[in-house]
Amino acid sequence: MTLVSDTTGFAWRCGISEVPVDSRLRQNGFKANDSVSIPFTTSPLNTQKSQPPDGGAKSGKQLSQQVLVVGSTGYIGKAVVRALVNRGHGVVAFARPRSGVGGTDDEEATRQALAGADVRFGQVTRLDSLLADGGRGESFHAVICCLASRTGGVADSWRIDHQATANAIAAARHLGARQFVLLSAICVQKPLLAFQKAKGKVEEELKASGLIWSIVRPTAFFKSLAAQVESVRRGCPYVMVGDGRQAACTPISEEDLAEYMADCLERPELQNRILPIGGPGPALTARQQGELLFSLLQRPPRFLRLPMALFDVVIQVFTALNRLAPGLEDTLEYARIGRYYATESMLVWDPQTNAYCADATPSTGTDTLKDFYKRILGEGLHGQNLGDQLLWNRWRKPQP
Repeated sequence: MTLVSDTTGFAWRCGISEVPVDSRLRQNGFKANDSVSIPFTTSPLNTQKSQPPDGGAKSGKQLSQQVLVVGSTGYIGKAVVRALVNRGHGVVAFARPRSGVGGTDDEEATRQALAGADVRFGQVTRLDSLLADGGRGESFHAVICCLASRTGGVADSWRIDHQATANAIAAARHLGARQFVLLSAICVQKPLLAFQKAKGKVEEELKASGLIWSIVRPTAFFKSLAAQVESVRRGCPYVMVGDGRQAACTPISEEDLAEYMADCLERPELQNRILPIGGPGPALTARQQGELLFSLLQRPPRFLRLPMALFDVVIQVFTALNRLAPGLEDTLEYARIGRYYATESMLVWDPQTNAYCADATPSTGTDTLKDFYKRILGEGLHGQNLGDQLLWNRWRKPQP
């Protein structure tokens, strides 16, 4: 079955996952005041490791698998669930009782969004809930993890991108899984931000876990390039930093990425590897993305250029303010995030040439950014809401 989970706050310790024991785990011999501590070693978590079932109905040439997917209610997680269900795999979707952007989806809405999956509710940030409410003592072949911080704030990044993901790795081993597919990010190759460092740390822990692993590092999601579509449609200029040529990407759709992640379960050449991946077509700069949007609207391009120095000034100001009155770490981090994405390409970094290389960035799928822009210009942005990922929404406190 596929287990998919959500992301919110929890108590954590770096390097070890330690959570309270509830009544269901006491049935397995734990005491009421015990905690479950799971160090990251290559040995199995439980001495009598359960074995996954041998598989059931076939999907094409592949046997169906019981897969644990963590992060099912997110942008990519939902697509991964659909891809796995369509391939005939058993899917368990583990979600919060209220999920979605701003926690607006109740349990029934979540079940409808994850149709075809066995939806179970609990807290992924608690390992005991992940095992008892999600795993329910069953065995799984594999885990797919799509967890990600909703804001990129410092504490939230280490809580979700590192510790919650580490809990999912621990749960995979406890539930007898042999394989783990991790959704990471291509920018982990050049880590300057908290969420990149958190993801990089958990990548190393996964590689040392003893599981068969695939670390998928996508370039840019279509959704992340949709923030200005409505404003441009209304007649506003396209906003870019500098001349808009500093950074480029080969964006990938959620459907194409989900299929690629599902392939990791079946294709040995995608296993025990770090896998940078983009979508089809040439790498596009911010200027080229704006020109594409205006061409589809049949209007001459209009750009508003923001000076790069603006980010530098904001970073310097908040760095100074944070020294005087600590507590502005996240605000400072958001400014750093804005600058990073304005200056760094979402392409493979070549350390020999000290430059990003579009030709070295693998691609998959058939969906292009032009197709995506055409679709949302005709149908609207339904399902493409950036929510807490929008810079001006990041100051809102994440829902528990």
